[in-house]
Amino acid sequence: MTPTLLVPGLLCSEEIFGPQLPVLWPRGPVMIASTLHGDTLAQMAAQILATAPPTFALAGVSMGGYLAFEILRQAPQRVSRLALICTSARPDTPEQSAGRRKMVAQARAVGFERFCALGADALTHPSRKGDPELNAISARMGLAVGMEGFARQTEAVIARPDSRALLSAIDVPTAIIVGESDPLTPAALSEEMAGLIPQARLTIAKDCGHVVTLERPAEVNAALAAWLDG
Repeated sequence: MTPTLLVPGLLCSEEIFGPQLPVLWPRGPVMIASTLHGDTLAQMAAQILATAPPTFALAGVSMGGYLAFEILRQAPQRVSRLALICTSARPDTPEQSAGRRKMVAQARAVGFERFCALGADALTHPSRKGDPELNAISARMGLAVGMEGFARQTEAVIARPDSRALLSAIDVPTAIIVGESDPLTPAALSEEMAGLIPQARLTIAKDCGHVVTLERPAEVNAALAAWLDG
């Protein structure tokens, strides 16, 4: 069975994929990449590839999707399937970059532990605001990455290239998954990717924000199972 390589998002640890592991493990070995080292996406992707299996099904969430595109640039022959979760092929706008740097400055100003304690409320669907379980996971993940990791990941994301030119050349089965109300990478960006990747299958989870793997695990798990079994 082909291994699956999972790539967490910005300020995320392996917990972002916790609900998916029971579905993925019966379908083959699972590896969760480290995103804690490297100053650029290219460096991070190279380090991930250095310890990855020879070939693998690749799934990235948010920043992990940006890294998936970088892995495709560096070693397309090693990727047998691709899943892009709550992500985008587009680069940051100047306004988005400024917003990211403002968040880093806020984290330094209020203290990183307090910043992480704010939880996932800014990114989840309104129906999940104040969810203690989601906020606890978000806080743990943030502390696992750390303040300097957050700053480093943010700058790497800001500097990412435009990946839209890659999309039409992706020739592997591709799952694209997004929350219907994702405030960070709106569903229209996933629809754009699905229209340009030849073998793409799009799943839009209703009543869901950016943290789709935790907010709507049943929908994500069904989409990933179909992706691996197809």
